[in-house]
Amino acid sequence: MPNAAAKLTKLVKKPEPESVHRFRTNSRRVEALLSEIGESHRNDRKLLRLLARLRKKAGRVRDLDVQIAALRNLKLTGGNGHKAQFMEALVEERADREKKLGRAFDRKTVDEIRRRLKRAASRIAIPPDTEPLALTFAKLARLGKDYVPLTEKTLHQYRIIGKRARYLAELSENDAEARGVVERLKHMQDVIGDWHDWLKLTQKAEKLIGSVRDSALVAMLRNITQAKFRQSLDSVAGIRKELAGKILHPQPAERKPTHETSRSAAVA
Repeated sequence: MPNAAAKLTKLVKKPEPESVHRFRTNSRRVEALLSEIGESHRNDRKLLRLLARLRKKAGRVRDLDVQIAALRNLKLTGGNGHKAQFMEALVEERADREKKLGRAFDRKTVDEIRRRLKRAASRIAIPPDTEPLALTFAKLARLGKDYVPLTEKTLHQYRIIGKRARYLAELSENDAEARGVVERLKHMQDVIGDWHDWLKLTQKAEKLIGSVRDSALVAMLRNITQAKFRQSLDSVAGIRKELAGKILHPQPAERKPTHETSRSAAVA
């Protein structure tokens, strides 16, 4: 939790891509810790709502950073100037989103986040017999059924739930099995996230420029997105097969309430 608070200053001064990314990642770790393991308190619920609202705004800036970088590295011969036109539109939108993000992180909001983070860290209670890896498998069980078809919608669900499952597994960092699960989930998350970024970029291009028949740029983006989609399918199919037994038959530890604060959890 201290990490999440420490990153706020950089984000307020200048929403650089790395600062935005770190805020989103750390805020999700806080969310996983408070929502899945810690006892629920009024302060925590308000903190999570506040972080979710700000993370959404930060996410729009982060998406544009990724899209601009992807488009800049795209090698396209000709294209009727569509790449330059599209890049200009993305840069303008990014500047607008940055201003809105800066206004959202005003001094009053930042102070409230720090205060609520400190309060949450001081009172968080984690049962001594909690098994983060078991909670990870229990969360993945929602999507681990072999008969669930892999579509764009289910891929996006894997991406979202996979993130929270990974952050839970990270709490067992000294466990070799947990480290393996974290590595596999991170790979799956990265592959699906890459596809999702290209999908959003393609959809924006189609909205601005037109269909595949209207633009070589849109045609190239569509082809790349389809290739990324197939890679995502392979990644999810692989992890479902690899973790099938554990995901489908999780053995979560019984949670017992306690009021002893876990130092390691607070640091995480």
